[in-house]
Amino acid sequence: MGFFKNMFTWWEGASVGTAIARWRGFEKVGSDSLGNVYYSSKKGNRRWVIYNGSNDASRIPPEWYGWMHHQIDGHPDDVLPPVPKFQKPHRPNMTGTAEAYRPSGALERGGQRQAASGDYQAWTPN
Repeated sequence: MGFFKNMFTWWEGASVGTAIARWRGFEKVGSDSLGNVYYSSKKGNRRWVIYNGSNDASRIPPEWYGWMHHQIDGHPDDVLPPVPKFQKPHRPNMTGTAEAYRPSGALERGGQRQAASGDYQAWTPN
């Protein structure tokens, strides 16, 4: 099932067409901390990523996003300045997962929210 699944799907990793293109003159440029692997054509005009896991564009860190969209020419580790100490590591979009943010009134947290503080007055027409 694995071969046929890869033949017809693209959302769970590299398809057969991507694997063939990878062998036909495209070179590996590098990989990021999430395990995504980045490729470029020999001319340098085409760039793409093979995701480590589900295909979601928010799983590309900012430095590699810049490389993917031709904002920088060289390898991100070589061209960009070092990451400041205060900068948090990149996290993909967590919407729709168990790790998504849920405020206090969300149904997933019981649907109960704090009572109004009394400083709100509802509008009534004259």
